[in-house]
Amino acid sequence: MQNMKPNFLSFLIIVLGFISCNSQKELIKEGQKPQLISNEFEFTEGPAADTEGNVYFTDQPNNRIHKWSVEDGSVSVFMEDAGRANGLYFDVEKDLLAAADENSEIWKITHQRDVKVLIDDFEGKRLNGPNDLWVAPNGGIYFTDPYYQRDYWERTEKEIAEERVYYVNQQGELSIVVDDLVQPNGIIGTPNGEILYIADIGDNKTYSYKINPDGRLTDKKLFTELGSDGMTIDNMGNVYLTGNGVTIFDKSGKKIQHIRIDKDWTANVTFGGKKQQTLFITAQEAIYSLQMNVKGVRW
Repeated sequence: MQNMKPNFLSFLIIVLGFISCNSQKELIKEGQKPQLISNEFEFTEGPAADTEGNVYFTDQPNNRIHKWSVEDGSVSVFMEDAGRANGLYFDVEKDLLAAADENSEIWKITHQRDVKVLIDDFEGKRLNGPNDLWVAPNGGIYFTDPYYQRDYWERTEKEIAEERVYYVNQQGELSIVVDDLVQPNGIIGTPNGEILYIADIGDNKTYSYKINPDGRLTDKKLFTELGSDGMTIDNMGNVYLTGNGVTIFDKSGKKIQHIRIDKDWTANVTFGGKKQQTLFITAQEAIYSLQMNVKGVRW
């Protein structure tokens, strides 16, 4: 019997390894490929799903926010004059937040399309151009503020030299949480509010941080040597980065899958649909959907 123990342990290791590899291969439902929803836009960005599974996304050059309906799959205009919104995310009150970089602001948009400007400067200086954002379970907001010169701006230079990541607490107070990246862009956190991932697209790296109770970020670690435009996370803790299609990493930072998109640039990604089991991918003038075995998560 003693001789059987090593054999049994070896067998168990092999089985567990097979299960792990097999589960990674089955992130996407069998036989499924990205399906084009529409390619009638100029540049799609910022997809975000509400609690019903409807997906909102931006067409920044045309200054619109569109809505994909979970009921019939139709796409309609949700909002015109959308502040040149880029990244979107729903807050704990179920209102839509937008990184509106026409005037470098963070907007709160109600279901009635009423707009409240939450943030419009830092210590009296205009922000560079809020790009992407994530809402923590406690309602705090993290957003990236890189500088991309826009043709619709009158200004031609920064008022704030650093391209930072900021945090807005529950009282609406704004503070710097990261100021040592080249050009922060994509951002996503874990649903338990413990870990935040930030992509430094300017240095082609993505980092993880520990989120402290007061909103500060500590314990910076290199997650992977790949930057990203937009990001999302699934219920297995896998992190999805964009740029050249969608590249998926497990929670340890190991690359486990790549989703090819037939476009030069893939900007952003999120989960939506009735069961949060459809991946929505924005890429240049198009938006795609892909049926998954994993699900999106929110607090």
